[in-house]
Amino acid sequence: MTIRRATIDDASSLAAISIEVWIGTYLKHGVSAFFADYALNTFRAEKLAQLITDDRQSILVSEEAEGIVGYVRLATASPAPVPGCSDTEIATFYLQPRHHGKGIGKTLFEAALEECRAKGIASLWLTTNAENDPAIGFYLAQGFQRDGETYFEIEDQKYLNHVYTYQIE
Repeated sequence: MTIRRATIDDASSLAAISIEVWIGTYLKHGVSAFFADYALNTFRAEKLAQLITDDRQSILVSEEAEGIVGYVRLATASPAPVPGCSDTEIATFYLQPRHHGKGIGKTLFEAALEECRAKGIASLWLTTNAENDPAIGFYLAQGFQRDGETYFEIEDQKYLNHVYTYQIE
């Protein structure tokens, strides 16, 4: 496994992983057109390419022999939905489900922390769906603290998310 910075050539792979993880995590009872349209619009290769080239974003990928299996995206200048947080967010942290439990997520997180330390970032935050127990368990095991609530919104629908913060040593 190699951890490296994403390049523009990774955009389609990151889009595919994003669709796989998002649909697999949040759509438990089938895929409606409403959610399919959201996922296909949100996770387009063109949008990922823009993020890769944005100076306020830092995307690290975990790559194995046959391709990328996960990635973490740090976003700076990202105001938190609750007071007292830094402006650095783990905006995306996706790992293909078949690679869970192998230490890849922890390795990606440690690489993200090194990136933050190198930039002098003292803390970061993220949100996750309040029903995403595996992700919540992972974040708590890494040392995140729950600091509030917000909502993820798609058109007129709202989904409860928890806000977690992490103090970097």
